[in-house]
Amino acid sequence: MCSEQLRVLVTGAAGQIAYSLLFSIAKGDVFGKDQPIILLLLDITAMLPVLEGVVMELQDCALPLLRDIIATDMEEVAFKDLDAAILVGSMPRKEGMERKDLLKANVAIFKSQGSALEKFSKKTVKVLVVGNPANTNCLVAAKSAPSIPKANFSCLTRLDHNRARSQVAMRCGVPATHVKNVIIWGNHSSTQYPDVHHCMVNMSGSELTCFDAIKDEAWLKGEFIATVQQRGAAVIKARKLSSAMSAAKAICDHMRDIWTGTPEGEFISMGVYSTGNSYGVPDDLIYSFPVQIHKDKSWKIVDGLGINSFSQTKMDATAAELMEERDTALAFLGV
Repeated sequence: MCSEQLRVLVTGAAGQIAYSLLFSIAKGDVFGKDQPIILLLLDITAMLPVLEGVVMELQDCALPLLRDIIATDMEEVAFKDLDAAILVGSMPRKEGMERKDLLKANVAIFKSQGSALEKFSKKTVKVLVVGNPANTNCLVAAKSAPSIPKANFSCLTRLDHNRARSQVAMRCGVPATHVKNVIIWGNHSSTQYPDVHHCMVNMSGSELTCFDAIKDEAWLKGEFIATVQQRGAAVIKARKLSSAMSAAKAICDHMRDIWTGTPEGEFISMGVYSTGNSYGVPDDLIYSFPVQIHKDKSWKIVDGLGINSFSQTKMDATAAELMEERDTALAFLGV
């Protein structure tokens, strides 16, 4: 067993995504089956009574790896000496709320949390931003923690990646594990581009391109893309609540891959800091790319994939949205 305890923060810890997430982290699904964990749980003051109930349940699970649980509404407690920070909590969009109002509220939250990372956390901390608008919130947090490498910050597009993979798998009648190398480009919003031009499907033991496996280009370029882009809204319409179980599973997948690396020959999607990439994506955005993660927790964007004009148009559109979001957010930030 690892003797070093990992200090892992989850914000918005009394919320429904965290409720689906905390058990998986605490029982070893994410950081390893022999890795002791100290959980730091942050939420707003009004949610502390609910959070206390979550702490009781975690205690009642009697999990061997969970060494301590610290529930708090204070950033200086929550962000101290962190190894991993999963920033789930954000201001949700309320009815009638303009997108820029939502951005303004979240800029304040993620500026504060970025500053807390800068002040209290380890410089090696790995930060995953889940709270929406996730890409721009992640950029604000990264800019507010200048001494932590930008490469340590990522935002969650693994849920979109998993949704795309699953849609292909269902269409082909194979398990999701038989589908690899789908890509989510860009923003975690309805402008994201789920790309299957480099996706491979294992059909009866042989690897086929996604287009050869599905044999329906109109579906792949139309309904498939729309389904993945609109999936979050479809879940809300059906459940009257946003995706929680699937979001928690995606967070686990994302953090586990950072800790253990991606399988040889496979890549996953995550929102990372764009600088000097080969796909013409502007610098200084958090943009979702195909990424391979090494055993030492470093990652690299998968370079040299062929991009046709159909893909390029969609990649540019989501980049344009991200630039607009960034510029609005940075104006609020006063940068």
